[in-house]
Amino acid sequence: MSARAPASDGVHSGSVHVEVVHDHHEAGHGSRRGYITGFVLSVILTAIPFWLVMAEVFSDARVTSLVIMAFAVVQIVVHMVYFLHMNARSEGGWTMMALIFTIVLVVIALSGSLWVMYHLNTNMMPVSPSDMRTMP
Repeated sequence: MSARAPASDGVHSGSVHVEVVHDHHEAGHGSRRGYITGFVLSVILTAIPFWLVMAEVFSDARVTSLVIMAFAVVQIVVHMVYFLHMNARSEGGWTMMALIFTIVLVVIALSGSLWVMYHLNTNMMPVSPSDMRTMP
């Protein structure tokens, strides 16, 4: 693509070849079909957990919670693929690396917090019943 570059005094000094490179657009943007597919999948992945809870399909609440969390993970992936256009090729793979790094940090923070909270009672200083009576 060639363009004329204006000189500082407003006089054109000649023809300049300008090359425009858009490295960050190597992955295509979404199409109407992709957005509709993502929307339909999102609606389905929202309606199924809603139905599971309202119809009380599972008698155990823990099973229902795990199934809903699984649907949530699938819906996160659907949003990332169809709406955020994240894949291994976009931005040279850096967006995927940033996502993996974020997931690792979140897992470390959550598991560390749960571990501390679980062991908090064990590591607390014990108080005898006689000491409890003398406390204000």
